[in-house]
Amino acid sequence: MQPLSVTLGDRSYPIHIGVGLLDDAQRYAPYVASRSVAVVTNKIVASLYLERVQRALEQAGARVVPVLIEDGERAKAWGTLDRVIDALLAARCGRDSLILALGGGVVGDLAGFAAAVFQRGIGFIQVPTTLLAQVDSSVGGKTAINHVRGKNMVGAFHQPLAVIADVATLDTLPDRELRAGIAEVIKHGFVLDPQFVDWLEANIGKLLARDRTALSHAVRRSCELKAQVVAADERETGLRAILNFGHTFGHAIEAGLGYGEWLHGEAVAAGMVMAAELSVRTGTLRREDADRVAALIAHAGLPVRGPKLPIEQYLELMQVDKKVSGGRLRFILLEGLGRATLRGDLDPRLVRESIAAAVQ
Repeated sequence: MQPLSVTLGDRSYPIHIGVGLLDDAQRYAPYVASRSVAVVTNKIVASLYLERVQRALEQAGARVVPVLIEDGERAKAWGTLDRVIDALLAARCGRDSLILALGGGVVGDLAGFAAAVFQRGIGFIQVPTTLLAQVDSSVGGKTAINHVRGKNMVGAFHQPLAVIADVATLDTLPDRELRAGIAEVIKHGFVLDPQFVDWLEANIGKLLARDRTALSHAVRRSCELKAQVVAADERETGLRAILNFGHTFGHAIEAGLGYGEWLHGEAVAAGMVMAAELSVRTGTLRREDADRVAALIAHAGLPVRGPKLPIEQYLELMQVDKKVSGGRLRFILLEGLGRATLRGDLDPRLVRESIAAAVQ
């Protein structure tokens, strides 16, 4: 496939999507030749793909420094960040070195943040190996680690030099991780593209069966939609906030259960049902469209009901959401399938009722 482009002036970069890209030395060469490249990954991904990526990087002229971190959301923490930076210093990586993030969203977020802060900022490349990372977290330059009080509370905007998404890596993805990635695919349709929602309703079975043609289309369309939004609003001062549909509720679920109990995509799926319910109660969305939201999420094998945490705990955890402004919670609501808006004028009673209607 022809690469997509995230258009950000002199910080523009390509998104390569295809099969067999991990081993393509020429794909890496423009960025890594004669440089030290720290490949940040976890043990699970390393056992599958590190040797292949290292070989391709070395063929492209790089000195490779493997840096292994633990698996799971809990790795997005200060201690892990410190270990990555220590590994870079121990390997005598300088300001001309690069970080390559090989893995899912956790690896990409952490490695990208390390690149943003190491020696005041070095370049990095995203090589996402999960569906969620390929369609969402690898694109747009959001990097972060978690804080005990909230998800992604410590981070920076730091755009990659390139995104290289090899759809073949999805063959080894556990079913639960695949479904979690589909949640973010669905989200893009709900907020930006009603025709994509129609396509997903017709093809969700193919995605679950790992049909490569269907997966490639889903990855490409998701990246096209996200790239357009990022180009228009890189630092989320307005339009880009709609990409967080379901995330205010979802992040509260993740924090309330302890990071890792639910996968990010699972929490966002239940959060999207809550947000659709709130949209109905606010009067911006028809009930039949909210039913389509829940039906598509259920068809993907994702949760349509949140965990039964106390409603006040949901509200307390949502108060640290990055969309809070002037002490007021703001929510992404749907005005129809494919149309979203950011609202901060909602009756707290409606928020409570929407949570209560969509918990286990």
